[in-house]
Amino acid sequence: MLEIGNVAPAFCIQNQDEVEICLRDLKGKWIVLYFYPRDNTPGCTTQACDFTEALPQYDDLDAVILGVSPDTPKKHQNFIAKYDLDITLLADTEKTTCESYGVWQLKKFMGKESMGVVRTTFIINPEGNIAAIWDKVSVRKKTKKAGVTTEVLHVDLVKEELKKLQAI
Repeated sequence: MLEIGNVAPAFCIQNQDEVEICLRDLKGKWIVLYFYPRDNTPGCTTQACDFTEALPQYDDLDAVILGVSPDTPKKHQNFIAKYDLDITLLADTEKTTCESYGVWQLKKFMGKESMGVVRTTFIINPEGNIAAIWDKVSVRKKTKKAGVTTEVLHVDLVKEELKKLQAI
């Protein structure tokens, strides 16, 4: 299992336009690398739309957002078009990057077990090391304090952590 401080596993994966994106080519940048199960599912759609909406704030932090799933580039193209997404989606059809990041795991759903992507987010620093990890991500989590319910967005938690890391 990867830990904070580990060197981020190398990858070269096609994006939605079948252009190869390699980690080595992003050295010197902050990277938000998030893994998600499938395009066009409720949680994955919410997450992609949230990251798209927050993209200008991430641009201000000089951070690149990359979403990774086992879907094909064509499925990513359709997903991007359907929801007007502005983020880059990577097609890990062979699941090698999912495996190297430890997110391809046995999952249980409605009593059935199957292998799949566990929703996970990594921040990779400009040196190529893992700076933060969120596993089993809840895209939006409701919290209740003093009788008041608020919704916490995962993209906001990632952005705040990125700000803290950059202040060091």
